Amino acid sequence: MKKTRYRFGNILFAVIVGALIVGFSMPVKAGEPVDQQGLVDKAHATFQSFMVDSNMAYLKDHLREAKGLLIVPSMLKAGFWIGGSGGSGVLIVKDAKTGQWSQPAFYTLGSVSFGIQFGGEAAEVIMMVRTQKAVDKLLTSSFKLGGDASIAAGPVGGGAKSNVVADIFSFSRSKGAFAGIALDGAVVSTKDKWNNAYYGKSVTPVDILVKRSVSNPNSSDLIKAVTQAATVMQKEPISHSKERYYVVRSGDTLYGIAKQQGISVDELCRLNTITKTDPIHPGQKLLVAPSN
Repeated sequence: MKKTRYRFGNILFAVIVGALIVGFSMPVKAGEPVDQQGLVDKAHATFQSFMVDSNMAYLKDHLREAKGLLIVPSMLKAGFWIGGSGGSGVLIVKDAKTGQWSQPAFYTLGSVSFGIQFGGEAAEVIMMVRTQKAVDKLLTSSFKLGGDASIAAGPVGGGAKSNVVADIFSFSRSKGAFAGIALDGAVVSTKDKWNNAYYGKSVTPVDILVKRSVSNPNSSDLIKAVTQAATVMQKEPISHSKERYYVVRSGDTLYGIAKQQGISVDELCRLNTITKTDPIHPGQKLLVAPSN
């Protein structure tokens, strides 16, 4: 009887150990687009941070005019033997008739030599696509900025105005501060394998951005944020020349800040294109009083 129990115990132990080994060694499911979703989430975070940055007032005020946004959460420069820069990003396009924003398509942005002024630091970049010509070029597999479509640095700073004419405006930051980047000559290319992985089948930028025949529900946060920001500015353009901001401190909450500033939480969220459940962090600037 004891031997039987002992043998059963050994078998049970072996089964448990075997199950644990299999469980720990199981790879991520082949169909799970982990890297792709990570880039979409970072693009969402970059967009949100640009929308509450007073230096990006022009981008926010003119977002309703954009035909598309190419968001690159991290542009990196390599400055060893050969200077070069590059990064991956997502492109979303607005439907001219409905005003609805598309699902994201994945792209790379790179060049052998950039005019990057921030040394070896990484930068966040948002490119505002302003013409149908630029949208059409982005639907191709690869094109060169400045050659196939004109590009210029977007106006920065409070109350910034622009008389520059270009197909694309680029806005960039490094560690929260403006970073000058010359993107003339940069090559924009589609990341076909990433697009296929994210939507679970072979797709083209036209399928994603124009026909809109595919979708991934995990992109909803990014689409919602852009839609809300564009809608708010379309209803009530805000001048940033005399704005008042509050710098978040440790322990602050949206409710506490709203009460202190004499506004409602809903108004605070509207001004900063955030929701009541979005986290805030020390050092973050929140718009609490727009100019009239």
